[in-house]
Amino acid sequence: MYEERTESLILPILERNQFELVDVEYVKEGSAWYLRAYIDKEGGITVNDCEQVAREMNEILDREDYVEDSYVFEVSSPGLTRPLKKEKDYIRNIGKPVEIRTYRTIDHKKEFAGILKAYDADSVTITDENEEDILFNKTDIALIRQAFEL
Repeated sequence: MYEERTESLILPILERNQFELVDVEYVKEGSAWYLRAYIDKEGGITVNDCEQVAREMNEILDREDYVEDSYVFEVSSPGLTRPLKKEKDYIRNIGKPVEIRTYRTIDHKKEFAGILKAYDADSVTITDENEEDILFNKTDIALIRQAFEL
């Protein structure tokens, strides 16, 4: 609920600056609540970009006052280790290396790496280092994220 409301309030700020909203989360870590917005742009987001959005958004959050608990608001870049969740995450990573961890063993393995070739509502396809396509059901995927290129 807080995430959706935050998305609707932060989007005009991001659109004005040509930034993309990657995700919003409201999570408890230890005894503190965090409302986080992950933003990105072509070429990568900077600390100054995050600070600018946080400053504008903090004024709106103070005025709207819709979060019941006390919390910390943060604006961050998505980072390379962030899981692919939404369709735009998959679109942005087509043709890029990804890591996949599965819930169950597939061909005696639970960890896979390759180039993200395709995805749809139910499946993900990667091309591995042997140029072979591997199709995964999304229900079998515990984690999929961009891989570090070494």
